[in-house]
Amino acid sequence: MAAVTLTEAGPISAARTSRAPLVIVGLSFAWILMVVVFCLAGPLIAPYSATAQNLTIGMAGPSAQHWLGTNSLGTDVLSIIIVGARTAVIGPAIIAVGSMALGSALGMMAGYYGGRTDTVIMRWADVMYALPGLIVAIVVVGVAGGGYWLAVLVITILSIPYDTRVVRAATLEQRGRPYLEAALLLGVKTRVLLTRHIFPNVLPIELANAFLTFAFSLVTLASLSFLGLGVPPGTPDWGRLLASSYEQLSSNPLASIAPGIMLVLTAASASILGDWLFERLSDRGRAR
Repeated sequence: MAAVTLTEAGPISAARTSRAPLVIVGLSFAWILMVVVFCLAGPLIAPYSATAQNLTIGMAGPSAQHWLGTNSLGTDVLSIIIVGARTAVIGPAIIAVGSMALGSALGMMAGYYGGRTDTVIMRWADVMYALPGLIVAIVVVGVAGGGYWLAVLVITILSIPYDTRVVRAATLEQRGRPYLEAALLLGVKTRVLLTRHIFPNVLPIELANAFLTFAFSLVTLASLSFLGLGVPPGTPDWGRLLASSYEQLSSNPLASIAPGIMLVLTAASASILGDWLFERLSDRGRAR
């Protein structure tokens, strides 16, 4: 009787173990989808204006009218979080896409051509890779007087070497494959080799790296806004909300905790989705 019980419990436990990662991936996808909806339609679904001030209320705790309370200017915290998703997400998305495009091009050129081309590109990447990204961004943006799009540009440039190194390593692994040698014998042009043969094979790892770049850029841009170097004052933003609310933790802790939770969960969800996509795209051939 005991043996039957153990046998029946085995598949159930295995099924639960195998389904757990899919549950986490599903929750991560749902969270990212919610953030994207906030980004695209934030002002339409926010309960109040994210810039309206009510100094008679000031900073107050959660209530039936304001679920997450208000900040020191009497602005609804929930509305700031919903509308602030736009500045929090658009910048990191542009950084991830730009770094992926430029880093992929440089990495494939370095890995495929080798020689002097590889030396020049990788020495530049090593120099950029050695720089402390956040400190450089703070110095450059601070000297220039701040600015959201300047911060996006600086972080994009600082992120390119990471993609370059990853793609170069993947390209070197692909360069000696038989399919590439056969394409060369058939007279396929180099541009076609890079774009239609090598790039699809390095895309899984580059896509996963783009999600990691997004998560890193999300935190970096929020840090710059927290220091007053990102979005201008008065702009709904998660980093700005943290900066303006952390000193009043005793009055309304949610005003600081809520944007912090949004940053952490969004970055974690992006990383989980990146790993999942990498596994699916990498195993696509073996699954067939």
